[in-house]
Amino acid sequence: MVKQKNKSHHLATISLIIMGIGFIATIPLQDSFWGNILQGGFEAGLVGGLADWFAVTALFRHPLGIPIPHTALLPKNRQRITAGIISMLENEWLTKESIRKKINTIAFTNKFIEILETEMNSQSLQKNVVTLVQHLIKKIEVRKLTPIIEKELKAKLDDWDIKNYLPLLIEQVTERKYDEKTLDYILKEIDEWAAKDSTKYKLGGMAVDAVENIKADGFMQFALKSFSNLVNEEKLGNIIQNLIQKGVASYSDPYNPNRRTLLIHIRNKLESIKTDEKIYEELSNLKSHAITKWESQEQINDILEQFQQKAINFVAEPGFLNHYLLPFINDMLTELKTSPEKVEAIDTWIKSKLSSFVDKNHSKIGKLVKENLDKLDDKTLINMVETNVGKDLQWIRVNGAVCGFLIGLILVGLRAFF
Repeated sequence: MVKQKNKSHHLATISLIIMGIGFIATIPLQDSFWGNILQGGFEAGLVGGLADWFAVTALFRHPLGIPIPHTALLPKNRQRITAGIISMLENEWLTKESIRKKINTIAFTNKFIEILETEMNSQSLQKNVVTLVQHLIKKIEVRKLTPIIEKELKAKLDDWDIKNYLPLLIEQVTERKYDEKTLDYILKEIDEWAAKDSTKYKLGGMAVDAVENIKADGFMQFALKSFSNLVNEEKLGNIIQNLIQKGVASYSDPYNPNRRTLLIHIRNKLESIKTDEKIYEELSNLKSHAITKWESQEQINDILEQFQQKAINFVAEPGFLNHYLLPFINDMLTELKTSPEKVEAIDTWIKSKLSSFVDKNHSKIGKLVKENLDKLDDKTLINMVETNVGKDLQWIRVNGAVCGFLIGLILVGLRAFF
């Protein structure tokens, strides 16, 4: 662009020099007919070239540095020119209506579908999509979600009616024979406890103390005294220990009638609980109290943070992209392409948002232009204008010299004949 400017500038200067040399060269020939005509042509061309040089130069600066009035028009009228450019952009070239019309001609959804279908298999897009999904997951502030989840969780727990679940629990206890298993566990623990030497001596000691503390008169007191002299802690402990172990063994036998009677009694008690309103009321109160006292925020927050990290790790796996994300996008695009109503609805929404954006920010076009123009000093602005339109301006000078030369020839020729 700079080379073209210099070339046209040199061409305009050469044309002016030619006119000047022609005028001087034809001075000795002015007495002849053709010499007079040529001199008139060169004279008119020289005047035209100089006049156009003055006019073109006066647009940007003072000719020859002389502050002649009505020269250096661009620097002097910069603010007016800027205001005119802004007004022309806002009110004629880039009006709100013209931008809206252009927006309405664009099928945004179809273009979006085409871009996705074209770029969906590219590694860069897939990588960027995965990164975007991970970034969105990371941006979730789980601590802000914790109170909401806690509130909803406690509300759901509080809404649970014990009457709907306790009968089911009792039925499961019976069906899975948890009552028998519980009884067997208790018997096993009793048996292990009773088999210990410490238990034997402890029970024996308690029995001796009990015998010695029995208050009786006459023959009964004599009998108790004789009995206490015959036994000690170890003997009594052995007796009690054997009794307990035999009892445990008998109740551990599945065919023992006492065991069966006890299990029937337990199951009857469990069945009676199903219709015991007092138990339901007590369990409901216990549930409400436990829910109220439950400090669950930290637990919920820990669970959410763990889930968030697992989600980020899952997204990074190839399976997420190939088995979840890409099929989801394909299904979405297929559904959109087969549903003109949805495409039109999305387009309408996008266009309405863009139109609203244009309405709110249209004035910023002029502000942006003004800010960019104000950043340029006069010299830079003049050089920019001359670089872009200087070639045409220099051709004005060339045309002025050539047209002046031709018009001079015509005028002098007419004067010679008339």
